[in-house]
Amino acid sequence: MRIAYLECFSGISGDMFLAALVDAGVSPDLFKKTIAALGVDATMAVSRTNRSGISAVKVDVLAAGEKELPREEFFKQHDHAAGHSHHQVHEHEHHEHTHEHGHSHEHHEHAHDHHHRGLKEIGAIIQGAPCVSPAAKQRAIAMFEALGAAEARVHNVDIENIHFHEVGAIDAIVDIVCAAVGAEALGVDEWICSPLNVGGGMVQCAHGTFPVPAPATLDLLQNAPIYSGEIQKELVTPTGAAIVHVLASRFGPFPRMKTHKIGYGAGSRDFKDFPNVLRLTVGETTDQGDSPAPVEEISILEANLDDLTPQVFGYVMERALQEGALDVYGTSVQMKKNRPGMLLSVLCRPEDVARMTKLIFAETTTLGVRMRKEARATLARRHVTVSTKWGEVRMKLANLNGSVSNYAPEYEDCRRIAEQQHVPLKTVLQEAISAYRKSENG
Repeated sequence: MRIAYLECFSGISGDMFLAALVDAGVSPDLFKKTIAALGVDATMAVSRTNRSGISAVKVDVLAAGEKELPREEFFKQHDHAAGHSHHQVHEHEHHEHTHEHGHSHEHHEHAHDHHHRGLKEIGAIIQGAPCVSPAAKQRAIAMFEALGAAEARVHNVDIENIHFHEVGAIDAIVDIVCAAVGAEALGVDEWICSPLNVGGGMVQCAHGTFPVPAPATLDLLQNAPIYSGEIQKELVTPTGAAIVHVLASRFGPFPRMKTHKIGYGAGSRDFKDFPNVLRLTVGETTDQGDSPAPVEEISILEANLDDLTPQVFGYVMERALQEGALDVYGTSVQMKKNRPGMLLSVLCRPEDVARMTKLIFAETTTLGVRMRKEARATLARRHVTVSTKWGEVRMKLANLNGSVSNYAPEYEDCRRIAEQQHVPLKTVLQEAISAYRKSENG
């Protein structure tokens, strides 16, 4: 199976990711073609630089011919404009943007007035790009939706009222769409990520000064292993966190693999005696004992219930899934005193055991929860989008040793189409499978 491993010992940002892709073999012309398809006023400069003795590719996105200020520099030089009717996201990203030209305050106010974009507008720009594949469009939109959802949760506002400012400006749209296109071009079956060095210290945001990682960044990195090293600067940007949030299927140490390509993407800052680079390694997995797929450790929580109504049992299952359970199911059992009951089983990550146990105690009548750890082999999964006569449907693909071993249409997509178009659900499912087979056969 072909895998890609991201080493985020100096964090990750959008431009670092693009640069690492280029150094690993993705053509810069692909990115330039993507920018042209987006129809935005932007260009890309690709160069080679050095970071603490490591040769790396540097990517700069220029919007309207200008490079943007780093987040902290922007807020030092410009006051936050007040009185917006919608919540505005201000997230300059320290890795991704440098500023080599002098600008007046009026110039920035004028530019920012044109960079207030909601998710619908950004989605329309991405969907309108003719040469970008449906799968890459879906992945890019997912990254922006993750950013918007994180900001909405942090600031307790409706996601429809999130208007992207610096994060949603032209350079970030280019970063995210090119990230999705480049990740697809690399042709890997699974993305794996190391623990992320988020940096440290304080960073100034639109709503004040906050500790690193910034609130939205930390929200995006839930369930990811993070740490703070010697560099007391913001190392993981919101865009970088969104890329990891969408791409990475798991986190861990360097996997067993035969390396084929290695790419280094440079950040804008050049730290003394510390390589400010993102390393991307691409290769083939090697055998892991008798298992044909990566093995991970999971926790299983169980509770016997003989006095819980079916309505509450169903609610508990839904709540556990919403809280991050890997899977939840119920099994009919015969309990003491010949009472019929249900065995509740919750599969979760080891770090989520305490939260899931608390949920089971709070929402059910059980007095005890059993727990154990087991090994689980999982196939790498990814999505592609197919077009049917009624609309687009996502297909979930499972990969084994680099080949698709199983595929199925996403139920919710097919259900939505069936309800909207008033056609049988089974017909939509069959049409989606047929469309995928035709696309695979060229």
